Amino acid sequence: MVALIFVAAIDPYGLRAAPGRPPGPIMDANQRLSYPQIARGGAFDSAVFGTSTARLLDPDALDAAFGGRFANLSVNAATPDEQIRLAGLFLARRPVRAVLFGLDATWCAADPPSRTANAFPDWLYADGTPWGSLRQMNLRTVTVAFQAGLARMGLARPRIRRDGYAVFTPPEDRYDPERARAHIRFGAADPSAPAEAPDAPMPALARLDRLLGSLPPDVLKILVFMPVHASAQGAPGTAAGLREAACKARVAALGAGNRALAVDFRRPSPLTSRDANYWDALHYRLPVAARIVADLKAALDTGADGPDGDYRVLAHP
Repeated sequence: MVALIFVAAIDPYGLRAAPGRPPGPIMDANQRLSYPQIARGGAFDSAVFGTSTARLLDPDALDAAFGGRFANLSVNAATPDEQIRLAGLFLARRPVRAVLFGLDATWCAADPPSRTANAFPDWLYADGTPWGSLRQMNLRTVTVAFQAGLARMGLARPRIRRDGYAVFTPPEDRYDPERARAHIRFGAADPSAPAEAPDAPMPALARLDRLLGSLPPDVLKILVFMPVHASAQGAPGTAAGLREAACKARVAALGAGNRALAVDFRRPSPLTSRDANYWDALHYRLPVAARIVADLKAALDTGADGPDGDYRVLAHP
């Protein structure tokens, strides 16, 4: 009983979070457990949803570029279903100024997975978090609550910023070009691998279309194919390349229908072809994240493709 009272008082997963009430210190590195409190609370009116390929987009830079108060709610290996669930939690509780979805190949799948190997806490995403205080009672929660209590006293550092941002890549001064090249080669796509037909269904994009269509017309909607290394992309003419081209065409139509900005960085370019921009085939380095934000701002302002070929504008509001 003492442990239950302690956990309820500390509220390490923000069951009592609400708009305008800042989330407490985030001490659990499991984003699926930690991010609902950001989605429920804080002064945010804008958010990023995606996988690890969008995690390095700094909310402070997005605030400066687009206005508003951004949270970055991108979750490592999140499926489209998990992203939409988290977006629904965020959108239901506040007036919204902007949403940004970082897209990858899972959005193009004919049968996208609903969950990853990581357990998804459905109860934490339900309205009112039914029986939340009891359902969260375990040794992990008690430990996280103790750490959160230390953080509130200034005796421990939060694992993730209160806007969801965290630099998960190694420090830049530890970058090893040879190691990075090895990781890039390991993550390269197999050009002979089979892929779904270009005209096969893409149900995740249909769900995204419905979500964007439910938003007020003045909300800024940004859809971004994130810049994975060129070697990890479907090469033109291959089965994977044809599927990706079909997916981008559907996102272009989806963007146009919802007055959204849709931008494609997932293409061979000086950015994605330069090994030195990447830690591995999927994850770019920290300076690249700043370039992406600046390029998105330019794409919104001008509606034009990138002058250096790094991005293409698929749709413009």
